[in-house]
Amino acid sequence: MMLSMRLTTSSAALRRNSRRCITSLPSWATLDPTSLGSATTPHSVTNLVNGQWTTPAKSLIIPNPMDKDAPPVCTVPDTQPEELTPFIESMNRIPKSGVHNPLKNVERYLQFGEISRKAGAALSDPTIAEFFIQTIQKTVPKSHAQAAGEVKVTADFLNNFGGDNVRFLARSFGIPGDHYGQFSNGHRWPYGPVAIIAPFNFPLEIPVLQLMGALFMGNKPVLKPAEKCALVMEQFLHLLHDCGMDRNDVDLLNCQGPVAESLILNSNIRLTQFTGSSRVADMLLEKTKGKVKIEDAGFDWKILGPDVEDVDYVAWQCDQDAYACSGQKCSAESILFAHENWEKAGLFDKMKENASTRSLDDLSVAPVLTHTTKDFLGHTARLLEIPGAKLMFGGKELDNHNIPEVYGAVEPTAVFVPLKEMLKDENFEVCTTEIFAPFQVVTTFADDERSLVIEACERMSNHLTAAVVSNDVEFQTAILANTVNGTTYAGRRARTTGAPQNHWFGPAGDARGAGIGTPEAIKMVWSCHREIIMDTVVPSGWEQPKAT
Repeated sequence: MMLSMRLTTSSAALRRNSRRCITSLPSWATLDPTSLGSATTPHSVTNLVNGQWTTPAKSLIIPNPMDKDAPPVCTVPDTQPEELTPFIESMNRIPKSGVHNPLKNVERYLQFGEISRKAGAALSDPTIAEFFIQTIQKTVPKSHAQAAGEVKVTADFLNNFGGDNVRFLARSFGIPGDHYGQFSNGHRWPYGPVAIIAPFNFPLEIPVLQLMGALFMGNKPVLKPAEKCALVMEQFLHLLHDCGMDRNDVDLLNCQGPVAESLILNSNIRLTQFTGSSRVADMLLEKTKGKVKIEDAGFDWKILGPDVEDVDYVAWQCDQDAYACSGQKCSAESILFAHENWEKAGLFDKMKENASTRSLDDLSVAPVLTHTTKDFLGHTARLLEIPGAKLMFGGKELDNHNIPEVYGAVEPTAVFVPLKEMLKDENFEVCTTEIFAPFQVVTTFADDERSLVIEACERMSNHLTAAVVSNDVEFQTAILANTVNGTTYAGRRARTTGAPQNHWFGPAGDARGAGIGTPEAIKMVWSCHREIIMDTVVPSGWEQPKAT
């Protein structure tokens, strides 16, 4: 069957995706996810500032991403610059020493341990989990399994920091001094007022993990979620309040980018954590004079070594890495370097076959929210102009869809580009441009071309995730020793899309880089080092020495 014939949908199929049972809505919820995108009166998202939910004068209409003829999913506040005063005042009230620190309001470490425990238990409840799964799906369409995975990772993270684990994040250390009565103590110290700018693709997991890390360390955050999915974090804040968090602990600002920038530049916000495009990250870094921690673009590579085994598994993982969530992951497989042995073993044919099974019916293919169909096809065409390039599969608009024109509706696509042509100056930039969509560049290499693969990795600009698919220890070590990506899987089961709560996820090789998930990531991003030297005893019989 042709790939384009399988990638179809119908209104009936879309309705089936909403039939998973939510037996009852949580008491704190202010929306019913089953009605999103179908109710004639859409849900109205609100701001939160100084403990009060507020609605600005203007709003943005968020269209139904699956059906341009259906009612909107929701409306989101379009906060204007003149409405920022309460947010600025809220941030300016927070001292540089934070809301709590190792010497101040230390009981809050325990309070947030309990809040985290309760929130983790709530997200582990099947009914509440399904509430968030369906809310995610209605705003950022992805398969039920992918949305459920996002909720589970978030729940596991919250469970990890229940009890005493929040205060363990602020563990201090001591070093003996030079003389009797002197002792130095290293502390993890908050920044105070901070901002979080979160992306659309993981509307629960990414903002929750960064938000809770900021709170754990004693900061007061203002959260600016992506407009398309703001209602997810609105509902999560309602959950946190139900778990005992004070409404004054977090501000929620819904606005467009320039307004968020105005808040950051006109208040005493001392750190902004940004997840998103490199272009915006660079702009924020320049305007804030470097007071930004970033997790920006992810043009992520996978290298398949010369040892070929488990071809079916590797083909499946390549498909998942490149096309799950329609490639809208910063960890998605953007480029595949396959030793020529894998092509001979039929890997590419298996990848094409796997991609052909994806469908809008189960959201294993979904709308692309940051590129139009025209943009996507234009990029594909530009790559096909490279000598020796060829379309492996895809490269077409989806059949029988009703996705709004402002979004993309495209088949999973792979374009082959010869390695030596890719490395030419006139081609390299377009071959290594991240397309936040179901798209990847594929190339092959021979035994004597390994250095060219390493050269390509060295020349890339972003170093987020990577995979070395090889159990050949010599090959594996050579690649790992000469690359820098922050989250790198190695071995036969290596993947690029891995961001569970149990290991660091973030870039490397960038002093501005921000990690997520682990205690090390939280401490690095949301606190700084402060050294306090206690020096208390003046020796008896001290005599004043000659001035020096």
